[in-house]
Amino acid sequence: NARFATAQKRAPQFCEPGEPSIERWLELELKLIADVGLLGLPNAGKSTLISVISSAKPKIADYPFTTLVPNLGVVSKPDGDGFVVADIPGLIEGASEGVGLGHEFLRHVERCRFLLHIVDLTLENPMENYKKINEELKKHSENLASLYQIVALNKIDAISQEDREKYLKEFKKVAKDVFLISAA
Repeated sequence: NARFATAQKRAPQFCEPGEPSIERWLELELKLIADVGLLGLPNAGKSTLISVISSAKPKIADYPFTTLVPNLGVVSKPDGDGFVVADIPGLIEGASEGVGLGHEFLRHVERCRFLLHIVDLTLENPMENYKKINEELKKHSENLASLYQIVALNKIDAISQEDREKYLKEFKKVAKDVFLISAA
């Protein structure tokens, strides 16, 4: 105890007994805070996109559930400002009940300002896939379902020009902001 030190006893070898300790069990939960949350089915191109727009280096592979933990990337704008993007692991039907990586990662999306929903156009029935993910968001939380969403139709380099135009028209009916991209 430093308060027992005096000019004569600079390193005292005695102390007072301590008080009984207080024991507690705590469960702490950390939620990611990002400006933009990338979401979509597994292999939609979320990790590829975040690796291109930021200096993040997520694991990228051609099998489902490559991303097992959320990845953060900082996107720098030319004016020196920037924003944080969170790459959320792929969601599948039933995620709100814990299927796949489940609702564990839907909690991270709650803290985002808005969502960038990436839709893989090379899969069968992209519109159904888009609706499934939005349904899972709604089942998890009404607040999550009401977040502003931008839709990015990905992998346009792998489909024909007619299909691109068809999907763009189809998605413009259900979403306000729709963009055609090729993350690769």
